[in-house]
Amino acid sequence: MRELEGHGITPETDALLDCRVTIPMSGRVDSLNMTAAAAVAFNESTR
Repeated sequence: MRELEGHGITPETDALLDCRVTIPMSGRVDSLNMTAAAAVAFNESTR
């Protein structure tokens, strides 16, 4: 489940999730597109 930028997910949808994964951001980055986020998640999962 991906949050919609600016709106997020509804509380009802959040209640259905088993876990929530976030990617910490630093510097001048506000957000990542879905491809970049998937690349970060894949890289972390293979460490």
